[in-house]
Amino acid sequence: MDWKRLAQKAVRSGVRQGINQLRRSGRDTTALTVVDSLLRESPRAGRPDPSPAPPRNRRQAEQPSEGARSGSPRKAPREDFGKARSASRHKPSQRFPKRPDGGYPGDYRGPIRPVYTPDLDGDADPGEIVWAWVPYEEDHSQGKDRPVLIIGRDGAWLLALMLTSKDNVPGGVGDVRDDEHGTPYINVGTGDWDAQGRPSEIRLDRIIRIEPTAVRREGAIMPMDRFSRIVAAIDAG
Repeated sequence: MDWKRLAQKAVRSGVRQGINQLRRSGRDTTALTVVDSLLRESPRAGRPDPSPAPPRNRRQAEQPSEGARSGSPRKAPREDFGKARSASRHKPSQRFPKRPDGGYPGDYRGPIRPVYTPDLDGDADPGEIVWAWVPYEEDHSQGKDRPVLIIGRDGAWLLALMLTSKDNVPGGVGDVRDDEHGTPYINVGTGDWDAQGRPSEIRLDRIIRIEPTAVRREGAIMPMDRFSRIVAAIDAG
């Protein structure tokens, strides 16, 4: 027994009875008339759905239909889809920090000639905060990737100061204080260089040489007023 067909028949019968009752009472039958027309248009039980079945695999989806063979617009060739997929997967090359090729000659201890020429062109410039490979102070053969502020140049080397998000010393932006070990830091506040928006400090007593090829990426530009305070604090120290 076809229960689905019987149910549809019963619903249509009930709708028609409701329409007749509303007509006798003089009320509006528009809503039930619309429902009755929809039920009459629905496919009967057992009749196949005229809508096409979804493709079972990618090959079937890419084959043209009968309408396409008879003159409808041609689908894009399969190789075009391949090009689109490869283009969507394309990613720019990324440089990662590494130890300087010629070894690390040691921290810079000469006079500072700071310049402020930030330019987010893909190269590290003075006034920018970048991520780079920084050697440990106690062992230059070891190091880690960390943010630094570029403040100048020494020949082919970039000169930089280390940033940290640790709260080593209290105070507001521009304040210079020594931590418990006597290491001077300047508070530089928040900026785009820290994705979490944490206040940062810069260590003032160690100027690091950075090889340009050891820079991983640009982080942000240090505002000029804060940059000026930082280099003035170096000279004062």
